[in-house]
Amino acid sequence: QVQLVESGGGLVQAGGSLRVSCAASPSIFFFDAMGWYRQTPGKERELVAIITSGGTVNYAEAVKGRFTISRDNAKNTAYLQMNSLKPEDTAVYYCNAMKSYGVPRRTDYWGQGTQVTVSS
Repeated sequence: QVQLVESGGGLVQAGGSLRVSCAASPSIFFFDAMGWYRQTPGKERELVAIITSGGTVNYAEAVKGRFTISRDNAKNTAYLQMNSLKPEDTAVYYCNAMKSYGVPRRTDYWGQGTQVTVSS
């Protein structure tokens, strides 16, 4: 059974840093990509960062240079290191794991979400 468990959200002042983690089961190797999305009330969920099983990364323009996505295969965990946080980064952050069955077929799995709040 696939399970994604997030941790590490919280409250931080603008300019500060936070790291959120996503522990994946049964194994991170099962997925073709891991990603982080975020959502604020009244808005659609948006991609923040993604890392493929081969290590290719991609970031939303709004977070480039400030956020870093990584994965530790031995720990079955993906991370999002967030530096120089801004109030507009405030959102619920969701871990995503994607399994591809050949374009366009894919299955997405989601964590429960973790709140990140950046105060000004």
